[in-house]
Amino acid sequence: MWLGVFLCFTAVVMENTCIILLIMPEYMKPSSLISRLFYVGLRTRVHEMGEVTMEQASLPKRSSVRNQRSAPKGTKKRKKKKGGFLRFSIRLFWSLVLVGAAAAAWLFLTVSGNHFRYLIADTLITTQHRYLAKYIIGQDELNKRVAEYNKRFEAMGVEKDTHQIKLPVQTQTASAEAGKETEKPPLVEIEEVSGKGYHGYVMTVHDPTKIRLGVPAKRGKGEKVSSMVKRYGAIAGVNGGGFADPNWKGNGFKPIGIVISQGKLYYNGLGKNATTQVVGIDRDGKMIAGNYSLKELDRMGVQEAVTFQPRIIVNGKGLIKNAAEGWGIAPRTAMGQREDGAILFVVIDGRQPTYSVGANLYDVQQIMLKHGAVIAANLDGGSSTVLVKDNEIVNKPSSEYGERYLPTAFLVFEHPEQADIPNIWAGLNPRDIDPSKK
Repeated sequence: MWLGVFLCFTAVVMENTCIILLIMPEYMKPSSLISRLFYVGLRTRVHEMGEVTMEQASLPKRSSVRNQRSAPKGTKKRKKKKGGFLRFSIRLFWSLVLVGAAAAAWLFLTVSGNHFRYLIADTLITTQHRYLAKYIIGQDELNKRVAEYNKRFEAMGVEKDTHQIKLPVQTQTASAEAGKETEKPPLVEIEEVSGKGYHGYVMTVHDPTKIRLGVPAKRGKGEKVSSMVKRYGAIAGVNGGGFADPNWKGNGFKPIGIVISQGKLYYNGLGKNATTQVVGIDRDGKMIAGNYSLKELDRMGVQEAVTFQPRIIVNGKGLIKNAAEGWGIAPRTAMGQREDGAILFVVIDGRQPTYSVGANLYDVQQIMLKHGAVIAANLDGGSSTVLVKDNEIVNKPSSEYGERYLPTAFLVFEHPEQADIPNIWAGLNPRDIDPSKK
């Protein structure tokens, strides 16, 4: 359909190409009613131009020839140039108006156009420019959509998780039959993944008990994940939970919800009896994701955790039905776990059209399921998405300023018992923390 529209547009704009519309094959002509009307209008215009051209091509009158001879050559050329440019500008203007009208009609009057419009809005909601979504779907619809997503995300964290893990033996074992030693896999493995419009990585941590939650070194400001990895002596790290980010210019120091590190509550922005959507690991290495209270988390022996949502896989099944429920296209970070206990971190780059546009949560869910995840949850994404291995940034963060300063990061250690991670928020009241102060 759009190839036909493009040819129509080209024929009207460029002089001496009117014949393109007249010889266009039937299969290339527009199919929808709106596009057909657009096409017929342009075709009619072409016929009118053809009639004018034929009339102009008839033999001139003797008086006109005499007048042409008497006119100065320079004046004639200037008039011809001015007239030709004016006609071209008028044709271009009306062509653009018609194309714009056809595009608007498609966006607002067709099913596929509406789907595309809401996809753009969902994508904008995940960016620093959420307010722009109101110009596409309206402020009331924007508020309604955000509320619907939050309600749906809450519901996705309700089902009780019953998955169990069976950690492999972490020491080398001798084979009596072969007389050889079976070596354990490397602690961390990274592989590239790609799909329609996105490129990213899956980091597998074979021993979940080797993961700790890192926090910033100084009060008042978050810290880059690459800096945390280097300072703590970690093998690898990815960004963790969300944080207060006024006008997307926050200092990265005020987390959203809770922070639990090494089995201790480091930060509580909830209150005593509130529940929150958490992503973390218990003392045995089992991943925890879903809606829990602080009492429940304490009873479950949660070792490392942050607040974020939604949970996208529980008990081996995906909770997002299709791409339309995938909450737009954006850079993503997610955490999952296989039955053998291995932790999966999926990191998808985005907002870079020539490299990776991004992924929706359905894409992330399918990647997790393909890699054997029985539970998985979304982590902070967007410009926060980053993966660090051996003190090198593996992915391509979308922020033009590079890595963001963050309050938390999941870090992998060879010897986590040696990691010294003090509580940087000790003694601070969450209400007194200014997230915008630099």
